[in-house]
Amino acid sequence: MARRSAAHGVLVVDKPRGPTSHDVVRWARRALRTRAVGHAGTLDPMASGVLVVAAGEATKLVRWLTADDKAYRATIALGAETDTLDAEGVIVERAPAEGIDLAAARAVAARFIGPQRQRPPAYSAIRVDGERAHERARRGEEVELAERDVVVHRLEVREARPDAIEIELECSKGFYVRSLARDLARALGTRGHLSALRRTRSGAFSIDVAVGGDVLERAAKGDDATREALLGRLLDLGAACGGMPRVVLDERGVRDARHGRPVRGTFGVPAGVEPVALFDEGGALVAIARSEGESLAVVRGFPLA
Repeated sequence: MARRSAAHGVLVVDKPRGPTSHDVVRWARRALRTRAVGHAGTLDPMASGVLVVAAGEATKLVRWLTADDKAYRATIALGAETDTLDAEGVIVERAPAEGIDLAAARAVAARFIGPQRQRPPAYSAIRVDGERAHERARRGEEVELAERDVVVHRLEVREARPDAIEIELECSKGFYVRSLARDLARALGTRGHLSALRRTRSGAFSIDVAVGGDVLERAAKGDDATREALLGRLLDLGAACGGMPRVVLDERGVRDARHGRPVRGTFGVPAGVEPVALFDEGGALVAIARSEGESLAVVRGFPLA
C-alpha cells in the first residue's frame, strides 16, 4: 500500500498533447501519494498547456480556480468542419476558403471580442438530463446545447494562410475555443475546425512556471529524485490564491474566521466580491470569504497548519 503524503498546494502542469486531464490527475495522485487531487479546467486530449492541479487542502480552492479567465494559442484549419469541431472528428461539411487574408481575418475576429452568447459543442462534458452530451452524441443522438453567456477579453489573429489562421485569445470560464473555430470560420464565409490548442495561462498561473507532463509521469512511475524535485515545485496555499484579493486579519479577525463568524471591518473590497483570501499575520491561509461591504462572510475555512 502506497505511503500517504501531506502534500498540500498547487502544481502547474504543462499537459502534453495526447493524455486526458484525468490522466494528469492520476499521475499526480501517484507522484504526490494522495487521493486528494483535482484540477481547474479540463483540457481535451488534443490540447496542451497549463493544467492547474490541486492537492490536499488546495482541492478546496478548485471551484474558484476553475472560474478564472484562461488564455490560449490556437490554430483553426479552414475549409472543413467536423462533428467534434476539432481535428479528431469526422468531416461533416466543406466549403472553399478563398480570399481570406490577415486584414480580413482580423476584421471579422474583432466582432467576437466582448460579452456574447456561445453554443457549446455537442461533443462536450456538459450534462443533459444527467448524462454527458458527448455520450449522447457518440450514440448518434441529435444534441444541440443551449447558448451560454461568455466573454472574450482579447482575440488577435497572428497569421492567416490559405488553409488556416493562427490566433491568441483571453476568455472567460465556460468558453469553448472549438466553438469559436466553428463560428469564426463561418463568419469568414467558409467552414473550419480547431486543429491545435495550447493553454498559456489559467488565472494567475502561466506556462512559464509549469512542470512538464513528462516530469510528473516519471515521478508517478516511482522516480524518487524526480518526485522530490516535484514537491519543491508545489505552490503553497497562499501562492495558490495569487489571483484573489487578499486581506490580512488581526488576532480577533482570525478567531472569528476560524469559527465561521463574519469578520467585521473596513477592508477595501467591494461588496459582492468572491473569493477573498483571508490570511493571518504570519501568512497562513485562514479562509476564503465573500465581501459583504462592512464584513467578510466565510465561505470555506482552512485548518491550522
